[in-house]
Parts: sequence; structure tokens; C-alpha cells
Amino acid sequence: MNNFDYLRAGTIKEAVRGIATQPANQFIAGGTNLIDLWKYDLTHPARLIDLNGLDELKTITELPDGGLRLGALVSNNATAYHPIVEERYPLLSRTILAGATAQIRNSATNGGNLLQRTRCYYFYDVASPCNKRVPGSGCPAIEGQNRLHAILGESAQCIATHPSDMAVALAALEAVVQVTGPEGQRSIPIADFHRLPGNTPERDNTLAADELITSIDLPATGYAAHHSYLKLRDRNSYAFALVSVATGLELEDGKITRARIAVGGVAHKPWRKPAAEDALIDKEPSPEAFGAAADILLAGATGYGHNDFKIELARRAIIRNGAMALDPSCQRPGAQPSL
Repeated sequence: MNNFDYLRAGTIKEAVRGIATQPANQFIAGGTNLIDLWKYDLTHPARLIDLNGLDELKTITELPDGGLRLGALVSNNATAYHPIVEERYPLLSRTILAGATAQIRNSATNGGNLLQRTRCYYFYDVASPCNKRVPGSGCPAIEGQNRLHAILGESAQCIATHPSDMAVALAALEAVVQVTGPEGQRSIPIADFHRLPGNTPERDNTLAADELITSIDLPATGYAAHHSYLKLRDRNSYAFALVSVATGLELEDGKITRARIAVGGVAHKPWRKPAAEDALIDKEPSPEAFGAAADILLAGATGYGHNDFKIELARRAIIRNGAMALDPSCQRPGAQPSL
């Protein structure tokens, strides 16, 4: 029996105060990942602090600078189908819809999506050592079954990957995560939100234990004209990505003037390298140009046996997704991109 207390927070301040009183307290909103972790005996909340009464976090509003604020408690489905998101940020909409079943998307929240934990099978198996679950116990994935695991940014302590699709699009869009804690509010660029494992793989992100995500802010630039999300997986029915790529481009006179590329399924966080994007500026879009960018982005990639194929798969995905971004209509079922 997992005994726990329950508090339904009426204000953001009450929620933050409730989480700060006891390290074992946890927030719950959609609960789509928390309940899984609980069932697998991976987490044991002393108190659940229910956020669903915080209506101010359930809205999507336009920002004065032309951007868009996504409330942390807005469901993934409501976000994907919001008229402004579909019109100005279709890359985000497509990415969310690639991420899970409609039932899960109806419950999962924007804030919770960023906080979901790895789906590494060793992490979920309490009989196995896992540095992410029990620091210092080891990482059996390095020598074991590692087909789904990281090829970039990994460490000797952990080669797990982050499972979120939405986070990959947010990385390409350069979103900013707004959080509130006992010391007040702060902004975290999405590039700085998730961490690489290093020597502390148990820490997934830079959010303090007593902080609450309140919103995700999108900039004015949404790459509506030239964008694509490509998700490669073992089956086409909401499996987690082996490799995924979110690409946004701006073009003028047939040349790339701005590029953003983020890769998922390959690291502990969505993987971006501004140098790879800069290499595309003033280039005509072509397999050669995207291939050169891919080589920069994937520099230093290392396989661990079962996942060696991911290096070449990621390179080809970046090239293909660049072509797809030129004409988003080619992303309809059965359509083919061309350069």
C-alpha cells in the first residue's frame, strides 16, 4: 500500500509552499508519467499537490512581443489544436501529435511533458542497477541492450535519452520556460532546461525541487512556411523515437537566411548545435548543405553496439527533414519530399 496525503492547491503560492515543506512531496496534473513511475515502484510521494485548480495556468495567450504563452496546465491536445499554434507554430502542433495517443494527449500537460523521465528499460527495472535511479549503482545499458540509447552528450554514468517529442520542437523554436519558486519567478531558456547526465544523471533538468513550471513562452518566429518534424521509430503507433528531427527554416531568394535543427532520441536532452545551423546560412537548400550541417551537429557521436546505427540514421534524418521543411505539404501521408 502506498499511503500519501493530498492537497488541492488553490493558488500558485500555495502549491509552491506545499512542495517546499517536504522533499518527498510531488505535484500532479495529468499524471500520465507519475502514475507509471508509482506503479513501477520508482517514486513514493509523501503528499500529492494537485495543480488542477490553478485555472490561470490553463490558458494560451498572445505576448506583447508577438510570441505565445502556453500555460503549463494546458493539455497537449488542446495545445496542438489551438488555432494560433496550428497557424503560427505548426512545427509544434505536428510534433505533439506525433507523441502519444489522443487519450494520453488529452490528459498530459505542457509542463508535465517537459518533466517526464526517461523510458530506459534499466531505469524502469528496479531489479537492475541504474545510476539515474540509484546514484553510484552503475549503468548496465553501456554494456547491455542499448538500442534506444544516447549517441551524444552521454557520460560513463548514463546513456539514457529524453523521451519527449514536444521538447524537440520547443528546442528548435527556442522556447523559454517560466517557473515560480519560493524566491519568485525566473525564466529558463529551453536549451538550459534539460541537463546532460555528467556525474549526476539522477538530475534530469535545472528546475529546483521547490519550483513550479507556470508557462512555456514561444518567440514570434514560428517557421510556419518552412518546417518539418520527422520521427523514426520501430512502429508507427506512438512508439518512442529512435531518432527524431525538428527543422525550421526561413528562405529568401532561394537561400537559407535562418535555420533551426533539433534532434531527439539521441541524447539526455534535445540536441542542437548553433554552428550546424550557421553553416546553412546563405546556402541553397540541398542534400549537400544539409549533410554538412548534419556532420557538424553529430560530431563526436558514439555508439555502444546495439545503437551504432543511430549515427547514420540521424544524419540521413537531418538531410531528409531539411528537404521536407521546404514544402510542409509533403508531410501528408504518401507524399515525398524533393530537392
